[in-house]
Amino acid sequence: MLTRDQYKPLLERTKEPRRFIQVIAGPRQVGKTTLALQCMENAGMIHHFASADESSDMSPVWIDQQWEAARIKGDNKRVLLVLDEVQKINNWSQAVKKNWDKDTKDKRQVKVVLLGSSRLLLQEGLTESLAGRFELLLLPHWSYSEMKKSFNYSPEEYVWFGGYPGAASLVKDPARWKDYVLHSLIETTISKDILMLSRVDKPALLRHLFELGCAYSGQILSYNKMLGQLHDAGNTTTLAHYLKLLDSAGLLTGLEKYSHKQIRSRASSPKLQVRDTSLLSVFSKMSYKEVRQRPEIWGRHVESAIGSHLVNSAVAGGYDVFYWREGNDEVDFIIRKKGSVIAIEVKTAAKQKLPGLTEFTSRFSPNKMLLVGDEGLKWQDFLKMNPGELF
Repeated sequence: MLTRDQYKPLLERTKEPRRFIQVIAGPRQVGKTTLALQCMENAGMIHHFASADESSDMSPVWIDQQWEAARIKGDNKRVLLVLDEVQKINNWSQAVKKNWDKDTKDKRQVKVVLLGSSRLLLQEGLTESLAGRFELLLLPHWSYSEMKKSFNYSPEEYVWFGGYPGAASLVKDPARWKDYVLHSLIETTISKDILMLSRVDKPALLRHLFELGCAYSGQILSYNKMLGQLHDAGNTTTLAHYLKLLDSAGLLTGLEKYSHKQIRSRASSPKLQVRDTSLLSVFSKMSYKEVRQRPEIWGRHVESAIGSHLVNSAVAGGYDVFYWREGNDEVDFIIRKKGSVIAIEVKTAAKQKLPGLTEFTSRFSPNKMLLVGDEGLKWQDFLKMNPGELF
């Protein structure tokens, strides 16, 4: 049985008296459904599971029907209702609110777990209709520790193959692994979780932006330069919106520049960062073995792995992730939590100068400076850490 670090906390919550709706959001194929089913089987109560992925009815009536089925199964006893891909149902949050409030009034013990792969749409519905009624669990890509525990990944394998558990059985067959990531993960996510559920006037531009972001992961690129690379007559506002959609789907994010002034930070050129390193590797023209023999290219993959680890751990760790650059001075990652600031530089090559850290320290006096690489904390050890514990 494969279980994630979040398994026990979720199982404990399902066994508690009825207080909140449990909402699990995260990218496709990171184990949301498996996690919920394992909790459902071990919660020790009657249960009912349904997935909107398997329904042709996208109206709120579908939620009403599944909810009533759970009530009938429960027969006034405690019952666990799990609804998967709930964000695909029109006005889903209003239907959930109506049924939850009815059960509250009737004193029915229907425990509810909602799953969804579009974090943006889920959070919009939660804040609009379900304020005060839910707890949100964001499930990111699998960490190195989880992949090592379940599939015996080495740190190097994790850097290349990433944190998708479904792809782990295919790593010995590079062609099949690549086909699985491209079609079962990337294409399904873009077509089902973005294009079908959000307004995208230029789907080709969104796809090209994603591929560009993967190719430039770890690099700072202005929106105007992106438009030049994409050869599209779009505008920077459209690109920023598409990047937000890609981030919500767990594919690609754009880190903001660190600044004391939040407005200035949001107006900065983003540092592109894949949410999982498999998304960088799958578009590489070189093989895993070839990249391992090219220190400069391999170093870029390692830096992206550190970046994705920081980004994916940010919510649970309660911190924000930035980069910093001024002129020729640059620091790879800045993490901030309640006023505490830590500067992190990733250097896989020996005896590299660090003028960026020196300049950043003189300007901002961070609480900590951390060098990740051969001359500091080994990157392999950093991937084992919980970055939130650095504060």
